[in-house]
Amino acid sequence: AVMGLVVDGLVAGVGMLLTFTPLMAVMFLLLALLEDSGYMARAAVVVDRAMRRIGLPGRAFLPLIVGFGCNVPAIAATRVLGSARQRILTALLVPFTSCSARLTVYVMLAATFFPRHAGTVVFAMYATSILLVILVGLALRRTLWRTMGDEPLMLDLPPYQYPTPRVMLSVTWARLQGFLQTAGGIIVATVCVVWLLQATPTSAGDAFARVDVNRSVYAEVAQAVSPVFAPAGFDDWRSTGALVTGFVAKEAVISSWGQTYALDTGSGGGDTRLREVLRRDFAASSGGHPLPAVAAFMVFLLAYTPCVATLAAQSREIG
Repeated sequence: AVMGLVVDGLVAGVGMLLTFTPLMAVMFLLLALLEDSGYMARAAVVVDRAMRRIGLPGRAFLPLIVGFGCNVPAIAATRVLGSARQRILTALLVPFTSCSARLTVYVMLAATFFPRHAGTVVFAMYATSILLVILVGLALRRTLWRTMGDEPLMLDLPPYQYPTPRVMLSVTWARLQGFLQTAGGIIVATVCVVWLLQATPTSAGDAFARVDVNRSVYAEVAQAVSPVFAPAGFDDWRSTGALVTGFVAKEAVISSWGQTYALDTGSGGGDTRLREVLRRDFAASSGGHPLPAVAAFMVFLLAYTPCVATLAAQSREIG
């Protein structure tokens, strides 16, 4: 059972890593295309004045835009910045851009609790994401980065040219190989830890790797953390546990709910039943005010660490 669990955890970790690999390869290839064609310098000039309001050069717009798709390649894209301080600041701001993995949770909660205004709620989350980038950027610029210079943008505009496929592929492979070597171990190890917590029982009557999630160390950790979120109105351990699992990958938040609620209710964990129990538990944990509690949950989901792969990418790029 132990060996089977280890193998399952490794397979899940490697599978998660492989889901990022094609996206990373495409991102590195497109970056190489922009750099080799001469477009990057021109785009930086266009947005330079607006970006400097939060202490960043015009080149930083590309990583931030990419972050709305996925934060991992966006942090890798900070390599286009020449200054180490600018790379660090941008890499710290990228996680506040709302990636596509968060979108699935937004849509599910908005459709469940705000059915008549679901689209507006999702749009508001993206507006909140942009606001967080601006506010945190201004705060960092006025505290930790007060000494960072505000020199004008000076660069030579290279002529447009057809990119060289050989150069693009070479640059892409070098960057992708470096990411996999550094970030891969962190991602796989973290996924294995979560699997281990879910398989470890808290009572002597349960067997290792054959325990319900409700009686696992995973549930105990979620219950221990949940009182912290009582003022926000979502201190139910299932929601807290979903946030813990979301640290590995935001895509796992909904599946975590489905797994724990299916075990509690004895149902198949269908979409309709999941929405019913979410309404019930958010209402209970918030004292009858589920809408503000759900809004707080979504803002927290936006503001805290996107996923372990993002941390691995930050470790790779800025240490």
